[in-house]
Amino acid sequence: MKMKRNMVMGGIGIALMAGFVMGCASPVATNGADALKQGGRAISLRGAPNLGSAATVAVFGGGAGVTNSGTLTQILGDLGTTGASTMITGFHSSAFSYTETPLNVGAVSGTVYTDAPQGNATDLAHAQAIAADSLIAFNDLAARPKGSDPGAGQLGGLTLPAGVYKSASGAFLLTGSDLTLDAQRDPNAVWIFQMASTLTVGTPSGPCSVILVNGAKASNVYWQVGSAATINGAGGGTMVGTIMARAGVTFSTAGNPAVTVLNGRALALCASITMVNTMVNATAANAGGVVSDGDKHDKDNDKKDSHKNDRGFGGDQKGGQDFRWDR
Repeated sequence: MKMKRNMVMGGIGIALMAGFVMGCASPVATNGADALKQGGRAISLRGAPNLGSAATVAVFGGGAGVTNSGTLTQILGDLGTTGASTMITGFHSSAFSYTETPLNVGAVSGTVYTDAPQGNATDLAHAQAIAADSLIAFNDLAARPKGSDPGAGQLGGLTLPAGVYKSASGAFLLTGSDLTLDAQRDPNAVWIFQMASTLTVGTPSGPCSVILVNGAKASNVYWQVGSAATINGAGGGTMVGTIMARAGVTFSTAGNPAVTVLNGRALALCASITMVNTMVNATAANAGGVVSDGDKHDKDNDKKDSHKNDRGFGGDQKGGQDFRWDR
């Protein structure tokens, strides 16, 4: 019986990886039916996608791993890759250290899912499930119809209500000034940003942030990136939402001491995640997430009650935004 069970688990792992590899090698699905064919889980036609086993993950580096530089990196949530554990560098969890040096130290609060030598068969199977579920969610997001492009590819300086936004040129920029997401007091407001190629936030000379107002939640913001995402190469700034990129995701650049914040998740399907002094807070994308009050009176009361981001999870937002945890 034990041998039979191991054979079944091995078969499941092979099937999951086969689907994931096909996803990296082929174009994204163009409709909901195509997305559904890539996994047995139903896709969402409206609202937030079903992330499945990826829901607790803060950082996932496909089969290529995750690399950290700097001593200020914190991962609040799980971290994973379907590659060998040696592809994770500059981190430690409660169980293992992953090629840390005195200059490259990153703390992981959750579980690390990876292959040997520091992962086991169960860890690898879970990492493979994360990869498969991420691909399904990615294709779900890509299939959402009627996306608009109000800034002709430039999101900086816009204030956007909930909806689907698709770059006509294939790439989105968030440069020059911040992006504001306005929920208009709708607790179920969801934003989906679709791009066939790249996402670039900030410039080499300065970061940009995403500002949440009127009840907007980090847990309801999704970025479907057809190739790679570059987040605040100058260091600093606060990004919001779940970034799902076919290629890699890069945070900051080497030598920048300012901490770059992502209140959400970074999930790379086919390439690595690279970060320098970065905080990724997956708890902001779960259980209601980080929300904005969007009302000056409420924010003033928050200040009086000493809710000055005292948990240290979200970083400072431009424009004086104070955040609370929606329970």
